[in-house]
Amino acid sequence: MLTSGTLDARCGARVFLKAEPFQRGGSFKFRGAYNRLSLLDADEKARGIVAYSSGNHGAAVALAASLLGIHAVVVVPQTGSPAKLAAIAGYGAEIRRYDPATESREEVAAAIAAERSLTVIRPFDDYDIMAGQGTVGVELAEQAGELDLVLVPVGGGGLAAGVGTAVKSLLPGAAVIGVEPAGADDTSRSMRAGHRVRLDVVDTIADGLRAQAPGELTFPINQRLLDDVVTVAEAAIVDAMLFSFARLKVVVEPSGATTLAALLTGAVRAHGQRVAAVLSGGNIDPADFALLAAPRLPG
Repeated sequence: MLTSGTLDARCGARVFLKAEPFQRGGSFKFRGAYNRLSLLDADEKARGIVAYSSGNHGAAVALAASLLGIHAVVVVPQTGSPAKLAAIAGYGAEIRRYDPATESREEVAAAIAAERSLTVIRPFDDYDIMAGQGTVGVELAEQAGELDLVLVPVGGGGLAAGVGTAVKSLLPGAAVIGVEPAGADDTSRSMRAGHRVRLDVVDTIADGLRAQAPGELTFPINQRLLDDVVTVAEAAIVDAMLFSFARLKVVVEPSGATTLAALLTGAVRAHGQRVAAVLSGGNIDPADFALLAAPRLPG
């Protein structure tokens, strides 16, 4: 848990930052992956597992599988982040690439699972995954004490569902607010519509939040527990990444910077309150960070 006097002054609030870039694997995803894999029975562990992921879930599954002695296959997009794909391979997983333009990652994973009798480990639409991510909320309550607001990034909704469940149980007076990129606002649209909405196009630098629709299992939970879902612009996400780098000395990937962006832009009004924001991960290639930062640096 990190704090910053500069951030408090900017927001007029007492802000606690849950720094998941320091989690094993570099993001919150390890929590859910390890929980899910540890609950497999002996036969399932012996056969192995298959996951699909744009990066962080795949790396988390690969790491958890290596620790538990389970063979893992991870289905990854050909266009995925080199840094995240290198992490998956580095943890010892077998990689299967697919073309996002012509193939469905879910279908590719299902076919591999059927052919090799593997267990599919979904990135968010799984109650055991959600429960693992919910340990973030448990730790928030333990480390920050009473809170007025909790901000959490929303992609498929697993982190929000887990954190929301924990926070509403342990800190019932706290509001839980989801944050999405404006170009991937499937959950905010779904909340307004009262049912799951699927986006035709997703356009954001936050590669971990590019879900086209909320999860079938996660959405009813978030619909019940989230007090609001706000969106932030791409430029605000980059500004938040640079603020974190310069002031907090923490590298945060775009997906992880959305909650900080919401605070810095005033998308979430936090004045006079005790606020926790989840910085969900820090896995970004240095070259990509430099490319994003360059247009916003002086000179």
